[in-house]
Amino acid sequence: MATTSGDVEVAIPKLRSSSFFPSLLERRRRIDQALRAVIMEACVHGVSTRNVDDLVTALGVGSGISKSRVSQICSGRDTEIARFRGRTLTHTTFPYVFLDATYCRVRIGAHVVSHALVVATGVSIEGTREVLGTAVGDSESFDFWREFLAGLRARGLAGVHLVICDAHAGLKAAVVQQFTGASWQRCRVHFMRNVGSAVSSKHVPPVMAAIKTIFAHTEPDAVGGNGIRSPTPCRSHSRKSRR
Repeated sequence: MATTSGDVEVAIPKLRSSSFFPSLLERRRRIDQALRAVIMEACVHGVSTRNVDDLVTALGVGSGISKSRVSQICSGRDTEIARFRGRTLTHTTFPYVFLDATYCRVRIGAHVVSHALVVATGVSIEGTREVLGTAVGDSESFDFWREFLAGLRARGLAGVHLVICDAHAGLKAAVVQQFTGASWQRCRVHFMRNVGSAVSSKHVPPVMAAIKTIFAHTEPDAVGGNGIRSPTPCRSHSRKSRR
């Protein structure tokens, strides 16, 4: 058995009426689950199938591992991911949905390019968070967001009251089309980043503190008062930050 601690010879006794096969092992597989996880993680971080063999050997597995075996192990993860991304969303209602994107370097053919990985996270009526879906594409394209949100609805997402995301025109238009009647709120993190980029570096700390104070209030009157009194650097320094 190939493990992260090296090759281990396992002797499993044979019984007449039952099985003595250990539950931590998998039948007809010479690689334990921990080593499989290491191999998958290496591939996710861009290690080639050929270099995975060197990694496995360095871990103490004298027999190494072939490229075809690495591909076979990773294909199992692909199946699990596809099942997760295609699961139904009818088990509960998600009144609040967060949409965000992060940019990753991916290999397409012979080139490495930057692509947006978008993630939809829902907050259920029970107050729990759950990743609803992911996709790779143009995070500012209306057509991309429309297709992504339509896919969530087709899987059973319903009862959305509020969508929190960035202020891209294509994204906002897709939200209005796919979630009729739902309200839209600009993501606080993106809002604070935009404000911070509009003022000088010496004014960033007090401005961020003022904005956090405003967001901490729950009463509209209190928010309005702080909006007038607190962000002095915004009013005195940058017209863009005031907007």
